[in-house]
Amino acid sequence: MHAAFEPSGSLTVAVAPGCRPRLLRVAPGTESVAEYREQGGYRAIDSPEELLAEIERGGLLGRGGAGFPLAVKLRTVRAAKTRGRDTAVVANGEEGEPSSIKDKWLLRHRPHLILDGLRLAAAVVGAERAYVYLSDREAAERVEQALAELGDTGLGDLVVRVVSVDPAYVAGEETAAIRAIDGGPALPRDKPPRPFEHGVGGDPTVVSNVETLSNLPYIQHHGAAAFRSEGTAASPGTFLATLTVAGRAPALYELPHGVALTDLLAWHGVSPDDVRGALMGGYFAGMLNRDVLGATLDHGALRALGSGLGCGAISLVTTECPVAMAASVMSYFDRENAGQCGSCFNGTAAMAAVLTALRDGRADAEDLARLERWSVVLRGRGACGTIDGATNTAAGLLARFPAEVGDHLGNRCPTCRSGAYSADRPFEVEAVAHA
Repeated sequence: MHAAFEPSGSLTVAVAPGCRPRLLRVAPGTESVAEYREQGGYRAIDSPEELLAEIERGGLLGRGGAGFPLAVKLRTVRAAKTRGRDTAVVANGEEGEPSSIKDKWLLRHRPHLILDGLRLAAAVVGAERAYVYLSDREAAERVEQALAELGDTGLGDLVVRVVSVDPAYVAGEETAAIRAIDGGPALPRDKPPRPFEHGVGGDPTVVSNVETLSNLPYIQHHGAAAFRSEGTAASPGTFLATLTVAGRAPALYELPHGVALTDLLAWHGVSPDDVRGALMGGYFAGMLNRDVLGATLDHGALRALGSGLGCGAISLVTTECPVAMAASVMSYFDRENAGQCGSCFNGTAAMAAVLTALRDGRADAEDLARLERWSVVLRGRGACGTIDGATNTAAGLLARFPAEVGDHLGNRCPTCRSGAYSADRPFEVEAVAHA
């Protein structure tokens, strides 16, 4: 069995069998600076260049959604520093996906691990200023307390500022983080330029998810080979997965990349026979049908299914109707889009209207034809990825649940005819659940 660290009524925090925790910790509460240093934290940095080389050998991929190699960002911004430009680093803890809790857990329970990772990234790129960007009030308090514990000299010459914004789906997008830190709205802007070219104050900036940065102290302490001892060749290391199932408390697992989804279900006590599909990677990657039961949890395997690991959020579809689930997710995208791009503002509204009508047995074949066309032509049309998440939702439903879609055309879905589809945000994990 896996080791459960926090088996409360609202959340189980656990590590896969045989996997030593790197990101989670056994003790309850918030880790102090003394506890963190006892475990080898805040080690001296012998050579930023050698540390960068070790990060490259480790192959650390971003844990915020895109899975982009962190070393590429670091080397690009470091090169700008060598050309005489100022640089900055942002620890992005604005967890916009409603079904994800990993970043809030790390910020609330292991703020020193994040600050240490931020310190290491700043050293690599020669930055003298860094930011922790978030919206969770309790997380902000824990980070401020951790900075106070460190004192004026705990991070050397690095100045760290905590920037809090109102929670929103789009607020965690990297250009939205830059705009907010610079005093503007937490809304995405068109790219290019990207933050590594023009970031905070116009300077080249590394924007990296807090879980991603939390892996850097392990790489510094143990090296790339040890980091790669878990996971797969293409998706090395461990990652944090938020698992949600309707009617159950959420769980936060630390897993090695490449573990079979069916193994995770067994640890969580869910029978594969009860699974109709899953929302993978939060809401963004769309819905998979029962084909997901043959998947391993790594970037390559899920891309092969036309989906993605994203932020590590896995929401199982069991008793719910997939059509109703897609309608709820699309309505969320309609409410949460930034309202800056016509294609997204109008497109999410139009697709939400069709899916709501389909759920309620009021759609026809022409509506579905329009939905299918929109799922193709609207992709990539916005400043951020919201419209892509919406098109993924529509395309995934149409391609993977044709029988359920057909039932709704004839108003024959017994689940939805009973009205059992009322959740506005399916699988939303409340912040209080992991306090």
